[in-house]
Amino acid sequence: MQYRLAHFASLVVCSLPLLCALLPSTTQAQISTNNEYTLLGYEQAATNNRIARLIEQLANGSVQLEYKAERGYLDSLLAALDISPHSQTLVFSKTSLQYMAIDADKPRAIYFNDDTYIGFVQNSTIIEVTTMDSKLGAVFYVFNNKRNEPEPFEREHQRCLVCHDSSGTAVGGVPLLMAMSSIYSTSNQTLREVSGDKIVTDKMPIAKRWGGWYVSGLHGKQTHLGNFRLPNAAALNDLDDYLLGNVTDLASAQLLNTVPYPANTSDIVALMLLEHQLTVQNQITYVKFKAPAVLNRLKLPEATSAESWQAVPPTAQKVLMRMLDELVKLLLFVDAAPLTDNIQGSADFQASFYARQPQTTEVQALRQLNLQTRLFEHPLSYFLFSEQFSTLPAYTKDYVYQQLATILTSKKSNDNFSHISSEQRLALLQLLNANPNALTPYLASTSLAR
Repeated sequence: MQYRLAHFASLVVCSLPLLCALLPSTTQAQISTNNEYTLLGYEQAATNNRIARLIEQLANGSVQLEYKAERGYLDSLLAALDISPHSQTLVFSKTSLQYMAIDADKPRAIYFNDDTYIGFVQNSTIIEVTTMDSKLGAVFYVFNNKRNEPEPFEREHQRCLVCHDSSGTAVGGVPLLMAMSSIYSTSNQTLREVSGDKIVTDKMPIAKRWGGWYVSGLHGKQTHLGNFRLPNAAALNDLDDYLLGNVTDLASAQLLNTVPYPANTSDIVALMLLEHQLTVQNQITYVKFKAPAVLNRLKLPEATSAESWQAVPPTAQKVLMRMLDELVKLLLFVDAAPLTDNIQGSADFQASFYARQPQTTEVQALRQLNLQTRLFEHPLSYFLFSEQFSTLPAYTKDYVYQQLATILTSKKSNDNFSHISSEQRLALLQLLNANPNALTPYLASTSLAR
């Protein structure tokens, strides 16, 4: 069937694996007057993302979605968005507006590619959608998963920002994507918030991850907090007795009936990749929102169009460096928790991860997984070459490239980057120089200057 262009209405819905609550409509007014959001034009139509392109394709009939009784349009939607069903991760914590429909027997399924996230709940008439817009960062939609629905996608921002806004009050931050870790009781009550008010990132040890999630895959002697719930708070004192890992089949382990889902996994590697890309994407979004806001507050709005870091006034550089240095560290996996044993996940998911297109030679190499001592073979994130990074302000990219070039070509030890061995630096330099890219000129100029 053919869909026509959706009318973007405001719905009481939030998306992705995040806490969400209903707040009075007065909060919406607070969001709409926020400097960062208005400065970026966040409430304007989001046209630079995968969902906007699909909406256009549905409108002109070049793409059609197929409805199937068991999951509605989910399978067809994933295919249209180039999202593998093997990216499936299953979260049973009630961290969604649809919390009433979520429990350990009916977990919410998350599917994702490099820029788009789908949240599916059994027997629900909506599918939660989040996508990375190259201009606006994370933007939210709801997909009406009903047969013959004439307006499938609807943009949602006001209500979702109540929880997704980084300030926690939806009045002064940026839209963030979150993956949390908490220990739950058999009645789905939170017993311990392991990640607290923070988001699980590359830095969190595996032993503290995935509370509230199902996890399939092998991880050796390493432990994690997935797959179990406790009878009561007193059981927190005997936590080791409940740890349940190295589960290769959720159904065979009698943890979950996976028949209602398109895949039978909640893959450990997919979870790790999800957390990595959320970490980097959130910082990229932070820069997109906060960098122009900093210049605006310093009464230097003309600097927003600066083509180089040197063209930014020193007073602004001092403030901007903090957020940009953090991005550099995330791209280089600084303080990323090491693996202490081999990780083995779904071969189908890894094949789909490697196959994502388009990919240049250097991006293909940076996507190579290690899964023995660290997540990736090379200590440089492929998100450096993503559309999300490429659409950062020119002066911010110039600074990041300069810093990366200095770090990778330096012959002096630096405690902040000591995790990168000389062999790894050499391998990265050979890879980057052999395949000309945006960083290549900086590597050459930095080397010549030494």
